[in-house]
Amino acid sequence: MDPSRILARAGFLAIALSTALVIAALAVLPFLSSAFVGFEQSRTGAAALTGYSPTELRTVTDAILADLVVGPPDFDVEVGGRAVLTEPERSHMRDVRSVFTGFFLVAAAGFLVLIAAFAAASRRGRSRRDAWPGVRAGALALAIGMVAAGAVALVAFDIAFEVFHRLFFASGTYLFDPATSRLVQLFPDVFWSETAIAVGGVIVVLAAGVAWLAGRRLRAGAPGPVSAGGKAVGHAEPQPSSPVGERGPAR
Repeated sequence: MDPSRILARAGFLAIALSTALVIAALAVLPFLSSAFVGFEQSRTGAAALTGYSPTELRTVTDAILADLVVGPPDFDVEVGGRAVLTEPERSHMRDVRSVFTGFFLVAAAGFLVLIAAFAAASRRGRSRRDAWPGVRAGALALAIGMVAAGAVALVAFDIAFEVFHRLFFASGTYLFDPATSRLVQLFPDVFWSETAIAVGGVIVVLAAGVAWLAGRRLRAGAPGPVSAGGKAVGHAEPQPSSPVGERGPAR
C-alpha cells in the first residue's frame, strides 16, 4: 500500500479518536461539580442513608470532591473526630482518581492532536478535506457507541457496572457493604445509574452537534457540480467590461 495512504488513514483515525476523547471529557466535567453531586444526593437520599445533617453531608462531599479533582488524594475527611471513609474506601478513591487523571491526560493529548491536525491542514489550505472528515467520524462513532451502551445499561446496569469496574480496578477493591459503607451511602447505586444516564445523554448531544457542524463545514467546502465543459455550475464566466461610452455595432 502507498505509504502516503497509510499516513492519511492513520491521521484520520487519530483525529477521530481524539475528537471522541475530547467530547467525552467535556461532557464529564460538569458532573464533577459540587452543585450536581449535591443535587443528585438529595434525589437519592444520601442524608438519610448516612445520618448526616445537611451541613455535614455538604462538608464531607465537598472534601471528597476536592481530593478527587484537585488533590492531594487523602480522602481523610472527618465528622465528629472520626474518619468518614475506611482505608479500603480511601484506597478505592485513590484508584478512581488515578483513572480520572489518566483519562483527562489522554483527552488533553487528543486536544493537542486536533490542534496540530487543523494547523497542518490549514497550512496546506486543505482543512476541510483533511481534518473535518475525521472529526465527523469520531463524533458519529461516539454518539452511536453511547446509544448502544445506554441501551445495554438500561436493561443490565449491574452487569455493565461490574464490567466497567473490572476493566479499571483490581478485583475485590470496589465492593462494599451498603449497610456499613459510608462511601456507598454517600453515593448509592441509584446515584451512579442516574449520573451515568445523564453523562451519556450529554455525550450524545455534544457528539451529534459536533458531527452536524463537521458535516456542514464539509458541505460548505465541497466544490459545486461540474458541467460537461469542465466549468463549475452556478458560477458565471467573467465578461470583459465595455469602455464607457462605447456603442454596439450600427444597425
